[in-house]
Amino acid sequence: MYDNVTGAAAGTVRTGNRYLAEAMASSGLDHFFHMPLILPDAVKDMHAVGVRPVVVHSEKAAAYMADGYARASGKIGVCAAQAIGSSNLAAGMLDAYMAHAPILALTGGGTADTRYRNNYQEIDQQPIWGAITKASMRVEGGHRLPELLGQAMRVATSGAPGPVHLELNGFTGGVLADDTAGAALPDVRYASAPSVRQAAPAQDVEAALRVIGSASKPIIVAGAGIRQSNAFEALRAFAHHLRIPVATSLDAKAALPESDPLLVGCVGTYSRETANKAVSEADLILFVGTTTGSMVTATWRVPVPGVRAIQIDVDPRELGRNYPLEAGMAGDPATVLDQLRAAAPAQPDRSAWLGRIADLKADWAKTLQTEEFSKAVPIRPERLCRVLSDVLPEDAVLLVDTGHAAHWACRHIHLSSPRQTLLRPAGSLGWSYPASLGAKCAVPDRPVVCFTGDGGFLYHLAEMETAVRYGINTVTIVNANNSLSQERNVWGGVDAFDEYWRFSPVDYAAAATAFGCKAWKVERPEDIAPVLREALAANAPAIVEVMTDDQILAPTAWVP
Repeated sequence: MYDNVTGAAAGTVRTGNRYLAEAMASSGLDHFFHMPLILPDAVKDMHAVGVRPVVVHSEKAAAYMADGYARASGKIGVCAAQAIGSSNLAAGMLDAYMAHAPILALTGGGTADTRYRNNYQEIDQQPIWGAITKASMRVEGGHRLPELLGQAMRVATSGAPGPVHLELNGFTGGVLADDTAGAALPDVRYASAPSVRQAAPAQDVEAALRVIGSASKPIIVAGAGIRQSNAFEALRAFAHHLRIPVATSLDAKAALPESDPLLVGCVGTYSRETANKAVSEADLILFVGTTTGSMVTATWRVPVPGVRAIQIDVDPRELGRNYPLEAGMAGDPATVLDQLRAAAPAQPDRSAWLGRIADLKADWAKTLQTEEFSKAVPIRPERLCRVLSDVLPEDAVLLVDTGHAAHWACRHIHLSSPRQTLLRPAGSLGWSYPASLGAKCAVPDRPVVCFTGDGGFLYHLAEMETAVRYGINTVTIVNANNSLSQERNVWGGVDAFDEYWRFSPVDYAAAATAFGCKAWKVERPEDIAPVLREALAANAPAIVEVMTDDQILAPTAWVP
């Protein structure tokens, strides 16, 4: 008799190391992002069962790669670090916690014999993990791994997804050398999110439909929960069935293609005027998969609290958090949207409202001509984004950084295909490059493109070596202006303060070449498209440095 994963003879001792490798393989979790030295025997077992360990250059990068893997696939991203690197790994988990990404973090830790004795490089880091995960647990005997791993997976992928942490006794997780006592492998249903799709109570659906039916100018504000629920198709079907316009956070930008007449654009702080105006004029807001935080609402000014509102969220704690509701539905967004569509009665005539949306979009399109088609040198970032939109493959995964990269992306990157995906951090500058490497590991057959500034790229520039070593073939576009230009106004144009926001000149293309990447430097707008097409066709880690104007700042959000 043989094990169905490894082919090993039945009755063979399965250590915790082997159990972890087989659990990942059986669950389809095929990458393990880590800093050495953690779980060396488990890494060897991973090789044997087809899981690919990826050694990176910082714990934070390992966390971001696992994060990108999780967001691109919905599967749990797994990352790890030895005991002394635990807090560094935790620092990279903050964004995943805010963004509800399902990640399993494994770290070494103390033992009964070493705790409280000033053991070398040992400190209790559980309080750190407890603050930024849905659950943090200690594995103090190898026989406990199956139980606690299964629990961690269920927590990570059910309800609002999020990161979980297992601290393994021993500096490098030596406790997993113990026997797991023949335990069964984890339930594969909990290896990806959402693992449970909860419907809303029928009475809540009926109440929401009554409110929707009474509105003449309703609008949907869709957030990251749409991606976490994989609710894109459900949202499109619902919006079209009821003829309701859709504004999105940047996280949900790919919810509808740009050509869809119901899409009004990104709303909030990273936004288009079209969306902020439409949301401000609406007489009913349908918040779907958004926690109504400051970014998607321009610090609670778009819309103004007090507007009629209903809300769908998988976490009932979010219902009505910032906006009083006339109806709230706790449940999986895709499931609840399908419930609403199936039960929706005939809707009132909203042709005037849809006409207003069309006018706002037409006015916005007129404003793009000068900036998005500019021939200026240095290149305008708006022109860069427009060209990227034109050459982006129809099945691409695009990861953008925060700050100016996010501003430009929400305003000037146009996603034309429902098969395109956009991912962004919840606020951590530097996230996008390592996250793009993780995303490519999750979806190797799709083009993966990173759009970042030089300020963000500098955080994890060393991971170019990781990309080359493992053949992780992404295209990274560096919006290079040798500065953190979004901070320019803070320093009032005083030359003596330039060192606080301007960088020394760096040749990123030359650095990328030195690391072994394919690299290009673009200084003229007419060269952007051919270079991007060449980079996309290179089938290699590729860096495209685009020299842009540091004097151009993203405009502030329109508010009433």
